[in-house]
Parts: sequence; structure tokens; C-alpha cells
Amino acid sequence: MIRTVRVLPLLLLLPALLTACGTEKADTGDARAPASAGTRGPASPSSVPRAELDARLRASGIAPELVYVTDVPGFTLAQQSVGVNGDDGFSAAYWAENGAVLHLYAERGSAADCPEGSACVAPAKGRVVRISGEKVAADVLREAADAVHRPAPAELAALLPPAPTATAPVRRGDLPSYGDGAPDNSVGEGG
Repeated sequence: MIRTVRVLPLLLLLPALLTACGTEKADTGDARAPASAGTRGPASPSSVPRAELDARLRASGIAPELVYVTDVPGFTLAQQSVGVNGDDGFSAAYWAENGAVLHLYAERGSAADCPEGSACVAPAKGRVVRISGEKVAADVLREAADAVHRPAPAELAALLPPAPTATAPVRRGDLPSYGDGAPDNSVGEGG
């Protein structure tokens, strides 16, 4: 009984902690306008070479030619949602204050087999962008599909996570300089 009383406050706190996950908001400015200097560190996103952006996409498993975005009034890109879809496609989600969510999936294929309840557009041969949503009206889905476009370099730089920086290896004090380098976890006499 006493153990239950001690665990109960933690169980009541758990939903509040989980609710805070995934609430990072992307910049709400015009996605097609170049971002201002200093938003992603020392270099402005518009100064990042396209080849570097494409390399960052490939490192994430995304084919650069499959990256598409949309602009819908009232919806903001959820930065943490940007990622790979399928083998090498692209996915992103956009949210609105009323709780509506738009999902964008770009992949190889055609719009011929567009799922019911989705809006699909084929921006280039062999590519399809599928827009679906939660709490989203059909006309908003169509508007999002009509606004699908390839991102400009500044727009692409703003939606990608920051490039990783190289760091020196951490020197551990518990690794011996001889043998296979495994930590010495021996305990002396008496345990």
C-alpha cells in the first residue's frame, strides 16, 4: 500500500511530461522568403551551398529530388517532423492552432493510386506528393496540394536540422593503454 502511494504521484506526472514532447515550433515567417542571418548559427541559411544541403539530405536517407514543401495559411511546419519516407522519400507535417495537422509525403510513383481522403499531385514524372490530414477539410487539402513546390535553397536550409559539427574524441580515464582497451572493472580482494 505504501509503495502505491509513492508511485502514484509519478504516474500522475507522466502524462504532463509526455504532453511536452514534440512541441518545437518552426519559424512562422514566410517559408519562401530567405531567412535572416544568424537564425542557424554563424552562416545564414541562404549562404549554404545547394551541394551541401543535398549532401545533408542524402546523409539523412532522403533523395534531394524528392523534397517538396507546401504553403497553407494558418499552418506551420513542425520542424521535428521532417524526415525520410519509405526508401528515400520525404515527409513533413504542418500544424495549425486549432489542432489540425497536414501530412506531406513525397515519394517515387504516380498520383494514379492516390488514397481516398488524400490529395495527390505529380509535380514531375515518377514523383508523387500526397497530402493527408487530421481535422482538415477537403478544400484545405486541395489548397495544400496546389501549393506544393520544390524548396528554394534558403527554404531548404531552414527546414533541415543543423549540420553536425566535428568534435574531438572524448578521452576516457577508465580505459587502459594496453590490451584490448576494455575498461578495468575488476574489484580487489574482499569484493
